Amino acid sequence: MQQYLVPQFIEVEDKIIGPITTRQFIQMLISILLAFLLYKTLAFIYFILGAVLDIGLFSVLAFARVNGRPIHFFILNFIQTSKRPKLRVWNRESFIRNVQYIPSGAGLKTESYAKKEPVSGSRLRDLTLVINTGGVYESED
Repeated sequence: MQQYLVPQFIEVEDKIIGPITTRQFIQMLISILLAFLLYKTLAFIYFILGAVLDIGLFSVLAFARVNGRPIHFFILNFIQTSKRPKLRVWNRESFIRNVQYIPSGAGLKTESYAKKEPVSGSRLRDLTLVINTGGVYESED
């Protein structure tokens, strides 16, 4: 039997520069490019204020972790949870309106199930073999 190498630690990101991952590097690169645009377009006082906020926000998004997960997962989960209703109430009228009514004569015949005799032990064994072998086994019947 041939052996295969099973990958482990698949959630660990690749490090490119020391302890910095590719995602963190790209986020900081975007932050620096945005700070450069602020430098070219704003006065120096406003540039300092904008650059501190910009680099601070991107640093938090790149390096902060909550419960061992990156903070952007925490923010996305928080937004999704905030959008959900706090209280869920079952509306019976809406449920009845949305469920299609099937008349008792048009659907499955329930009396045919009631008349069947119980399955014998040998028949159960045959059915189990058919299921376990994926349909390869065929009973003698």
